[in-house]
Amino acid sequence: MLTADMRRIIEEQRLGFVATAAADGTPNVSPKGTFVVVDDRTIAFGEIRSPGTIRNLRANPRIEVNFVDPFVRKGYRFAGSAAVVERGSGDFDALLGHFRGSTLVPRMRAIVTITVNKALPLTSPAYDEGNTEPELRRAWTTRFRKLQPNGRFEE
Repeated sequence: MLTADMRRIIEEQRLGFVATAAADGTPNVSPKGTFVVVDDRTIAFGEIRSPGTIRNLRANPRIEVNFVDPFVRKGYRFAGSAAVVERGSGDFDALLGHFRGSTLVPRMRAIVTITVNKALPLTSPAYDEGNTEPELRRAWTTRFRKLQPNGRFEE
């Protein structure tokens, strides 16, 4: 289900916007910055400060995640079913290997796995107007650069 380009976007962007629903149906969107690809049908994130998201998923495991490259205004949306894997369980320890090198691992209280059952591309309406990817990359790079102190990215 996950194509090479979908994997690339997740691995490059890592920041996914997670949508869940509260018990009363109220939508909740929360950014998560620890996403990894587990296999061809599964993505996951480490739970660090997500009590609302976890509470929502325990009541209703349906979830959607959006990843967007802000420079080219393209990405993917993934819908599926989530499972909360608690620290201390054997499954948690097995999943930790996917987060190799992350300094956030000690703070992860759980890992949320998402079995993807639908994956769709996201593209900006700017493409409908005939803009090309290189044109949008230049325009958004310029915009983000202007937002930085002194008009340049700090190192």
